[in-house]
Amino acid sequence: MKGAKLHGWLVLDKPVGLTSVQALGRARRLLGGGKAGHGGTLDPLASGVLPLAFGEATKIIAHVMDGTKIYEFTVLWGQQRSTDDAEGEIIAVSDARPTEKEVLAALPFFVGDILQTPPAFSALKIAGQRAYDLARKGQEVDLRPRKVQIDRLDLIKADKEGATLRLACGKGTYVRALARDLALKLGSLGYVGALRRLAAGNFGIAQAISVEKLEELAHKGAAQTALLSVGSALDDIPGLTLTASEAQTLRNGNRLLLRRDQLHLIKEPLIAAFYQEEPVALVRVENGALCVVRGFRFS
Repeated sequence: MKGAKLHGWLVLDKPVGLTSVQALGRARRLLGGGKAGHGGTLDPLASGVLPLAFGEATKIIAHVMDGTKIYEFTVLWGQQRSTDDAEGEIIAVSDARPTEKEVLAALPFFVGDILQTPPAFSALKIAGQRAYDLARKGQEVDLRPRKVQIDRLDLIKADKEGATLRLACGKGTYVRALARDLALKLGSLGYVGALRRLAAGNFGIAQAISVEKLEELAHKGAAQTALLSVGSALDDIPGLTLTASEAQTLRNGNRLLLRRDQLHLIKEPLIAAFYQEEPVALVRVENGALCVVRGFRFS
């Protein structure tokens, strides 16, 4: 119903060609409006899992963005592109074509905590301006290397034209930069030819809905049935079931003393507290009591 308050997550299978903001805008219109945001940008060239938060779910976007991302991507050998993907201009070429054996040997150098210089065409700010704005004007873009976490990097297939890989990584990793650096490590040049995100935090491609399917549901007045609960983003942290009085205590912003059967939660950095399967608050333990980090209100 248009104008109704929406709370929950829409896991969109973003198509190639849309920016994340455009995809959010389209989904928001189909769902009838309301407060919304997205949990991690996908480039227009990329497709796949784009978690969209509505209502109270927007309060935990950062939690989703901090989660592990899984990508499948293809790096094409022999060219350096201005954007490090297929949309950019060719700025250098190489005749070198790595073998499958050479690619496999290079992958361990890119696993673990590594330093990565973001692409010039990125949304990072330099002196208050977006790097991609400076790059489009032909100005020099000087971005410092940053530490990123690569959990896994596996080769799916390789030939003389390029290689397809699967990546599991942490927040802030640029796949375009990884493709660029892998090619350089192999004595060649390379760029991302295709990129698909398979998972972001707790959300995977199996849960994702296409724009076309969402439009079909909207035509039937049922688009909101595609929403997942707010709490579905919190399955990766410990949960705590509250009584009605305990839930009210936390909703009022007050501390809640730990019960004896809850002492195992003392060392947990973050806990999701629920009442009747609806999240009441994210809490942490301080001096033997649960303290609200972020509260939820659905009415």
